[in-house]
Amino acid sequence: MNEKGKATLSYGEGKTVDLPVYGGSHGPDVIDIRKLYGQTGMFTYDPGFLSTASCNSAITFIDGDKGELLYRGYPIEQLAKNCDFLETCYLLLKGELPDAEQKKQFVGQVTNHTMVHEQMQFFLRGFRRDAHPMAVMTGLVGAMSAFYPDSINLNDAKQREISAIRLIAKLPTLTAMAYKYTVGQPIVYPRNDLGYTANFMRMMFAVPAEEYKINDVLVRALDRIFILHADHEQNASTSTVRLCASSGTNPFAAIAAGVACLWGPAHGGANEAALNMLYDIQRDGGEAKIGEFITKVKDKNSNVRLMGFGHRVYKNHDPRAKLMRETCHEVLNELGLHDDPLFKLAMSLEKIALEDDYFVSRKLYPNVDFYSGIVQKAIGIPVPLFTAIFALARTVGWIAQLNEMIADPEYKIGRPRQLYAGAQRRDVKK
Repeated sequence: MNEKGKATLSYGEGKTVDLPVYGGSHGPDVIDIRKLYGQTGMFTYDPGFLSTASCNSAITFIDGDKGELLYRGYPIEQLAKNCDFLETCYLLLKGELPDAEQKKQFVGQVTNHTMVHEQMQFFLRGFRRDAHPMAVMTGLVGAMSAFYPDSINLNDAKQREISAIRLIAKLPTLTAMAYKYTVGQPIVYPRNDLGYTANFMRMMFAVPAEEYKINDVLVRALDRIFILHADHEQNASTSTVRLCASSGTNPFAAIAAGVACLWGPAHGGANEAALNMLYDIQRDGGEAKIGEFITKVKDKNSNVRLMGFGHRVYKNHDPRAKLMRETCHEVLNELGLHDDPLFKLAMSLEKIALEDDYFVSRKLYPNVDFYSGIVQKAIGIPVPLFTAIFALARTVGWIAQLNEMIADPEYKIGRPRQLYAGAQRRDVKK
C-alpha cells in the first residue's frame, strides 16, 4: 500500500481536511478516512459499503470491467485448467502454488482429517429430514467448535492452521452426511485412497448395495466448480466472516456465519434460482413457451426475471462462465443428456441470451451460476444442495481471508457507523 498524495475535503464554512490517498497493486486508489471523524466530527455514508474498502488484502482481485479474476495474481482461467482444488486451496492459504513435496504434505494433512467425530451423527439426527441443507450445514459447522475445542483460539497461529485443515477436510464429509440424512440413506465414510473431489462424490452417491464407480469427467467438473467458487474478494459472506472473526470468536463460528450469509438467495442461492427458473419454464410449456418467457423478461412492467445471467460485479463476461460452459458441455456429452428436455431448454435460453441484441447490448451474458447449476443437476446433486456445495468450495477463501485479517496489525473489531434518522431525545410522560 503506497501513499500517492492527499485528497482535500472541504466542509462547513471554509474548513478543509487533508486525507491520505493510497494505491494498491491493482484497482482504484483509496482515500484513507480513518481519522475523518476525529478531525471533522463527521462520518461517511455508504449503504452496502459499495464505495468503501474495509481492508487491504493480497488474496483475490476482480476487475469487473475487464472480466478478470485473480487468485494471488494467477488468472482463474489458468488455475481452473492447470490445477486441482487442493492446489488452489494451498495457493489461497499460503500465497504460492505448492511444489510436488508441499502438495504431497498438504494433501496428506487434508486426507487424514476427513473423518468427523462419530457423535456428529447424533447431532445431525436432531434435524428434521426435510430441513434445508443450509440450515443443517450452518448447525454442523458451528457445532465443530464443540467437537474440536483444541483448535478454537483464533489468536494462536497453530490452532488456526489445524482448524483450517479440519474445515477444508471435513466440509465434504458433513455435506455428504447432510444429503444422505435427507434422503434416508446410510452415511458413507470417506476413503483415504481417493482424491478430494472423488472422495466427496463417493460419499454423496455410493450405497452399500453396490460398488461406486468413479467417473473422471464428472470428478473434474465438480473440482472445477470448487476452484471457481473458492474466493471472490470482499463479498457479503466473506465480509461476514471477517466481521465475525474480528470479535475474536473461534474459526468454526466465523465460518458458520459465512455459511448462514451465503444461504441468502441474492448471494449463494443464485444457481439454485437459475435451475428453479428452468423448472418453471418447463412446467409452463417448455421450449414452446420460451418466446413468451423472454418477452416477459424484456417487459419492464413484468416481475419475471432472467436468473443466471449478468453479474453485479462483472460488467462484461464473467471469466468463470466461459470455463463452466466448457465443463457443462463436457458433462452433458459424457452423460448423453443433450436431448434431455430440461438441458435442451437451458441451451436454448443460452443461445437466445448470446444472440438477442436486448441481452447482448446490456451485457446480460450467462454467468457461472447458470452453468454450474446445470452441471450439478446433471451430476445428480439435488437443487437444494447447490448452496451447500458453494459453501464447501468457499470455505477455503473464508479461512484465507480470516487468517489475513488476524495477521494484519491494523485490524480492529468491526464497528460500522450509522446515519441516525429516528426520534430526537424525548421524555416519558408520567
